[in-house]
Order: sequence, then structure tokens, then C-alpha cells
Amino acid sequence: MSLGWEDLRETIGARIRAREWPPGALIPAEAQLAADYGVARATVNRALQSLAEDGVIERRKRAGTRVAELPARRARLEIPVIRLEVEGRGAAYGFRVTHDAEEPLPAEIAQRMRLAEGAPLRHLTTLHLADGAPHAHEDRWLNMAALPQAADFAGLSVNEWLVAHVPFQGGDLAFLAAPAGAAEAAALEVAPGAALLVTERVTFGPEGGITHVLLWHRPGHRVETTL
Repeated sequence: MSLGWEDLRETIGARIRAREWPPGALIPAEAQLAADYGVARATVNRALQSLAEDGVIERRKRAGTRVAELPARRARLEIPVIRLEVEGRGAAYGFRVTHDAEEPLPAEIAQRMRLAEGAPLRHLTTLHLADGAPHAHEDRWLNMAALPQAADFAGLSVNEWLVAHVPFQGGDLAFLAAPAGAAEAAALEVAPGAALLVTERVTFGPEGGITHVLLWHRPGHRVETTL
């Protein structure tokens, strides 16, 4: 059976990890790899492109493909569906939209979303619940013009609806510690000024910024991923 690009990616990656091709070394050309493994050059190209995206190899036109001198390992983070996160901990999920209005986009958020300051965007805040208790407070700006279809949030949180219906091309993600303001403290039932973990995320589509969200977590929240 012919190898798929993902299998080929793992095979080439294993040879790199085994130092068959050490850091800085040229690896065989696409045509040679295609002949060696009995696959199409397009399959080889896709496998190498994936390794390049992960920082394992460096591809340059007319200079060949080399193993990176300092191979990077990039963590792949998926946009979480908060309902699944809560249910995965054995709790019952719920949510409550506490604010929903069209408002002018503040300058700081506009810069992050690469949109015009003052543009009318939908501003929503949502309290996510676990067994009826506060789990996370979400503060979101949503560019309705960037959505590929009419939004219907009936029965779904905005978080889950966007993950299910809106593809994105990239984004920015930051984790920070910040003191709870009055709104966050009241929503999460913590003291004002309490240090909280905050996830800030912006996602972009073909038309520019789709959404900016600040997700405030209660004390003790843990974020995990794999490398």
C-alpha cells in the first residue's frame, strides 16, 4: 500500500531524529524521495511542507531542503470548546449571556483585530458554568461581517458556534495574569484584584479580524498541551 503524506512525514521525521540526516544536512530531493518510497512528488511535497511548518527542516528554492540547525518543536493549540472542557471534568455545562450589544470598537481591540477604531462590532460577555458554578468569564468582540453565514446562537454559546461554523486562517494567542476587575470579580465570585489567568485570542479570516476574546479563568485553572 502506498504511503500517505502523514505516514511519509513520520518516516522522514524518524530518519531525522535518528541523525541519518544530522542538523544542517541536505536531505534527498523530492524526486529521489518519491522514487525511494514509491509515491507521487505531491505526496513528498506535502510531507516536507508539514515538517517545514513545524520547524524541523528548512526549504529554500534552488538551495535544497536541509535539516534545521536548531529544530523547533511547535505546540499545536486548538481553540477549545468550553462545554467539552467542562464535561470532560465530569461537570454539567451551562452558560449565560450577560451582555449583547453593538458597540464601537475600542482602539486597543481594533489594533489587535486589524480593524478600524470605532467600527460597529457585536460585543458579548458570557458566563460559562460548571455544575451551576462560575467556570470562566468571556468578553468577546465579534465582527459579524466576517462570518460566512448568518449567526444563530440559539442553544449554543458563541464559543461553540464559532468553532463549529467559522473556519479561520490564523490568529494570535497570549496567556497572561491579570487582576480581576469589578465585572470579572462579580462574575467569577472572587475578590476584586484577585490574580487570574486570562487567555487572549484573536482569529483572522479572509476579510480580516473575526473575533477578539478575553477568557478569564477562576483561580486554579490549568492549561495543558503536548509537544
